[in-house]
Amino acid sequence: MLAAKLPCKETIKVLEEPIPVPKKGEVLVKMKASALCRSDLHRYHGVAIFDEDDEAANITPGHEPCGIVETLGEGVTRVKKGDRVAVYLGLGCGICPDCLRGDIMLCPEFGCIGFAVNGAHADYMTIPEENCLLLPEGMDYITGALATDVGGTLYTACKRVELNGTKTVVIIGCGPMGSGGILMAKGFGAAVIAVDTDDERLKMAAELGADHVINPIKDNTDQIVKKITGGVGADAAIVTAGGSVPLNSALNVIRTKGQVALIAESNEAVIDPSNQFVRTLAELKGCWYFNRGDWEEIANFIVDKKIDLNKISSHTYPISEAATAFPLFDSGKTQKVVFVWE
Repeated sequence: MLAAKLPCKETIKVLEEPIPVPKKGEVLVKMKASALCRSDLHRYHGVAIFDEDDEAANITPGHEPCGIVETLGEGVTRVKKGDRVAVYLGLGCGICPDCLRGDIMLCPEFGCIGFAVNGAHADYMTIPEENCLLLPEGMDYITGALATDVGGTLYTACKRVELNGTKTVVIIGCGPMGSGGILMAKGFGAAVIAVDTDDERLKMAAELGADHVINPIKDNTDQIVKKITGGVGADAAIVTAGGSVPLNSALNVIRTKGQVALIAESNEAVIDPSNQFVRTLAELKGCWYFNRGDWEEIANFIVDKKIDLNKISSHTYPISEAATAFPLFDSGKTQKVVFVWE
C-alpha cells in the first residue's frame, strides 16, 4: 500500500508499505477520504504538539479519515466487515473519568491517531474497534471525514455557547474550521457574522450562509457588530484564529453575559480580565474536539439539516500526490484539502 511520511522538516515522501494486520480488538479500514488538518502542518514544519517521540518520522499522519471496514481483528464484535466508518482520533486509557464519559481527548494518557500511531494518509489503517464511528445513510465519505474534526468540534462549540434561532454569533477566522462553524451555526438557526482579513475567505463565508461579513483591516469590527445587534453586542463568538487579536476581538464584540468558544490553538494571549470578564460576566469556553458519545447526534444533525460540508473541501488528491497537497494546504489559499480513493 501507499503511505505518506514526514521524514524531515517540510518534506513529504509517499512510500510502499505492507498492509497492516489488525491486532486483537482492532479493525483494518480501507481509506475512502482523509482530510489534511492544520495539526498535520505542525508536523510538516517540525513542530511537536503532542509530545511526539523520536520515531515520529515513521508515523503516517492523518486524523480526519473515513473508509470501509475491511478486516476484523480477534475479539471484534460490534463492528462488521463492510461497515462505513469515520474515525475518532483519540486514544485513551479507557478507565479514567474522562475516558468513561467519552471525553477521550482529556485523558491524561491521550494519544492522537496520526501522531502517536499510524494515521490515515495511507491506503489502509488499523484502529481500535471503539474508534469506529458508523456513518448514517446519506453521508458520503468526504462529509464523513470532515464531520469529525471540523463538524464535531464546531457542533460542540455551537452547543456550548447555546446557539439557536434567537442568537447572533460572531465567527472569527474563516479558514476551514471557521467555515465549518458558519455551516453548523446556520444549522442551529443562528444569525452569523463572519470576520476575516482575507476577502476571498469572506466571499466564501457569504456563500456558506453568513449574514454579515467584516474585514477588520478595512472596518471597525466592534462598531459594526454593535450596529448589527442594536448596540447590545453578539450573544456569542467562536474563535478559530490563534493569538491575542482574534481572542480580544471576540471578547469585545459579545454582549454582557456573552459566551466565547475558543477553538484556535495558541501558546499565549493577552487579555483585559477586568473589563472583558469581571465587569461583563462573560464566559470563555475551551472547545477541543467532541465527546465520542455525541457522534450519532452530530452525524444525524449534519444529515437532517442538510449541512453540505463538501463545500469546504476545495481540493482533492490521490495519496500518491501528497507532496503536492501538503504545501498547497500550507499556503493558506485553500479550504480543506482531502485525499480521496476511488
